[in-house]
Amino acid sequence: MAQPSARRVRDVVFVDGARTPFGKAGSALAETRADDLVVKVFRELLRRNPTLPPERIDDVAVAATTQIGDQGMTIGRTAALLTGLPRSVPGYSVDRMCAGAMTAVTTLSSAIMADQYDVALAGGVEHMSRHPMGEGMDLSPRFLAERLVDTDALIMGNTAENLHDRFPHLTKERADAYAMASQTKTAAAYEAGWIQPDLVPVATRSAELGWGLLSADEVMRPNTTLEGLAALKTPFRPHGRVTAGNSSGLNDGATGAILAAEEVADELGLSKKMRLVGFAFAGVEPEVMGVGPVPSTEKALARTGLSIDDIDLFEVNEAFAVQVLAFLDHFGIADDDPRVNPMGGAIAVGHPLASSGIRLMSYLARDFERTPSAKYGLTTMCIGLGMGGTVIWENLNHDGSAR
Repeated sequence: MAQPSARRVRDVVFVDGARTPFGKAGSALAETRADDLVVKVFRELLRRNPTLPPERIDDVAVAATTQIGDQGMTIGRTAALLTGLPRSVPGYSVDRMCAGAMTAVTTLSSAIMADQYDVALAGGVEHMSRHPMGEGMDLSPRFLAERLVDTDALIMGNTAENLHDRFPHLTKERADAYAMASQTKTAAAYEAGWIQPDLVPVATRSAELGWGLLSADEVMRPNTTLEGLAALKTPFRPHGRVTAGNSSGLNDGATGAILAAEEVADELGLSKKMRLVGFAFAGVEPEVMGVGPVPSTEKALARTGLSIDDIDLFEVNEAFAVQVLAFLDHFGIADDDPRVNPMGGAIAVGHPLASSGIRLMSYLARDFERTPSAKYGLTTMCIGLGMGGTVIWENLNHDGSAR
């Protein structure tokens, strides 16, 4: 009787990442289909990596938080077909709310590590113009009747206000200062041309405005001032601390990435921007979901044998400024540490929910290119209903120098 081949664990590399510019909900991308946004990104990734034979792609995973309409119908499979991949390439959909694309990456990477896949496409999309968060949701009455979660857990802005309550030293002034810095760093990154290489321009159409082209993130506010931020309303609580200025907005956009076993990337002549070291997801009280990146990062560090002092670069999703501050404060990192989100973050460019995990990874890959002295970096984000996710990466362009 034949015996199965010996099992091996393989290294996974992030080959390439791309995304659409992120639009403001109800604006530039409002009349563009979500699946078309994914296809635009996937086709660009294939164009940029011509040595990758499409038939070598083993699977396609695409995340969406609201999996209905043009984000439904097993969007990983439909996007693969619409992209023009061979029909032999399968696909599936993923939902872990904001960490959908992150989960698509970690799930596909696990299959590559286990020697079941060679190459995979991961993606994420959220079209909040067409599908507002919670559309079609039918929450079990047990959640409220049995008090399984606090009602604040269902409104993300309330969870951010709860974080301010829990950590009163994380003041609105600190949150506003962090938010302004995100806008400033994003503007500087655009000026330096660091963000544009991974953007896929999208033709737009509007019944009122006609045709256009979106080639940059629509929601940036480079002229933000502390005075302007201080004057904004606090919609989630009278005299609260969370505003539109120190939070991410409602956005439309898609992201995508190519993942491969390291030796397969070498065989096919693909780039190797960074190597996956480890990852972890963790749960927290749903009403303070913004603290989720703390335990997920602690778990990821413990699993990989690293400490926070080994991490040279941080890409932290900016769902709310207070959420980032809670993470930094826990690990003893200054609010303005240059290792954190050096190109700015979601407060400036937007957060189309399930797509943002890969946006963080693409940013980290670019951070690594510009910082060869950095050896390890992480991408982390809070997740609705009380979770956090963290992925640790190794810089394959590391020059061996000390930080």
